[in-house]
Amino acid sequence: MTVDKNIEIAQIQAEISEYIGLGKNSVVFDFDEQDNNAILRLITINPRHNQSFLFHICEGVSKLDALRSMLEYVKNYKDRESSYTIQWSIHGESLLHTSYFSAKNVLGALDKLYYDRDPNSITVFSVNLNPIS
Repeated sequence: MTVDKNIEIAQIQAEISEYIGLGKNSVVFDFDEQDNNAILRLITINPRHNQSFLFHICEGVSKLDALRSMLEYVKNYKDRESSYTIQWSIHGESLLHTSYFSAKNVLGALDKLYYDRDPNSITVFSVNLNPIS
């Protein structure tokens, strides 16, 4: 018996959400078709300050292939990337927010913070590399 593709997609999405420790209302699977490939942008939503951030981008020959690549990434990213703490605020507001990102370097962490927003809409106060646990 063949597995329904949509059921497999839903199962993998649930598994990805579980690995990163977020509920289904805090994760967005943003798919895009480009040059006969599926691009998956995994976006997380922080309910505390109601802002979204890029978690990671994967590519595959299909949505299912891209999801499988993302699942492999979330299972192993902590071993391959560093953890950063970024303190920032929305331009014009005084409330300081703290967000955490996994990335290969500082620029990668900042790219995830700035993803899909005007860079002038937030002010970054500090970026710190977290100690290895």
